[in-house]
Amino acid sequence: MAQREHAEDPIWWSIKNSTDFDVHRRTVVLFHTNTSSLNGQPNPMIWIDNTGSVWPELRNVLEHYDPKRIAINVDRDIAFGAGLHVGELAVLFEELGEKWMSRTVNEPMLSVEYVATRVDSQLPYYRKMQEIIWALIEEGFSHEIIVPGKTTTEDLEWWFREKMQTLNVTTWSHPRISVIVEDPTTPGWKGTKSIIQEGDLLHIDFGITAMGLNTDTQHLAYVLRTNGPNPETDAPESLKEGLRKSNRMQDVLLGNMQAGLTGNEVLRKSMDQIESEGIEGHFYSHPIGDWGHDAGAVIGFVNLPAEVPILGELPILSNTYYSIELHAYHFIPEMNQTLKFRQEEDAHWVAQTGKWEFVRGRQEKLHLIDARKRGLVPFVVMPG
Repeated sequence: MAQREHAEDPIWWSIKNSTDFDVHRRTVVLFHTNTSSLNGQPNPMIWIDNTGSVWPELRNVLEHYDPKRIAINVDRDIAFGAGLHVGELAVLFEELGEKWMSRTVNEPMLSVEYVATRVDSQLPYYRKMQEIIWALIEEGFSHEIIVPGKTTTEDLEWWFREKMQTLNVTTWSHPRISVIVEDPTTPGWKGTKSIIQEGDLLHIDFGITAMGLNTDTQHLAYVLRTNGPNPETDAPESLKEGLRKSNRMQDVLLGNMQAGLTGNEVLRKSMDQIESEGIEGHFYSHPIGDWGHDAGAVIGFVNLPAEVPILGELPILSNTYYSIELHAYHFIPEMNQTLKFRQEEDAHWVAQTGKWEFVRGRQEKLHLIDARKRGLVPFVVMPG
């Protein structure tokens, strides 16, 4: 890896120390197999330089080690294997010459596997992050924060942003809150600009960033009707059934995510299975961890529901995290609309069982907003 300050290779963010915020000057990183003349040497070897002295030192290392293959990040299709800027590539040709540049190879899976691999010690911290997410959603989707007829979806988005600041976490994606209505298009990436009303089905899509990790979660909430001849104390059964369909799709996908299969193979198996069960929906799941959309195989895209070129042909890796993102369609007679029940939860690989499990659990009940409780019933986050 050869990179300059403000033009970092994506891999840098996965190898840097917690005290580093960007590369300095020109930073050159050399990973090696810890054999021959490099046995016992630092791995990776790192040079920080703005004088050009790195190049004779690097050439000296290569002369003594004499590697047959040198991987550089120049892939055309996979971002995590494509971090070598064109200017740095030109400098490598000039400084290393034909002898060494003729031995360079493109191996994007080296970068993908390095970034995607999680270690056991990360999981307890990741669980704490999931607990923060769930607590934020429970409070945001409550009578303490939402006033039907007054609070807007944009108000709520910025409440989440401000609340994250008080918790000393940030985000990689602005919270997007929508009033779910029938929509023939794929899920959008923006929330709706709506005044929240009783009878609305609400959706949130957001995550937090902390300790070098990222989360991605989508939940649904229902605003109870408190007026009229039949005030509600629970969500309509049709909405509950829509959520159950999404839960079933989660089960199907996790059951089919066998390490070694490609993302497209898992997608086809899962689509065939839900169709055989009479469920209509789409999968668009992705790795998560060092990045919100992390390195590895994707399982569908919102605009490519049947097959994804390149990223869908990568293998599912073990020892990583995935965002199980999807939606099921369900007809709601009370609204005379077919709605998308959009869900997303983060899952981790369990080596002992060779299967995937949700890090904290999943949403199996709609969050309920009951305006009658405002000012009367204190809000309490329910224990997981």
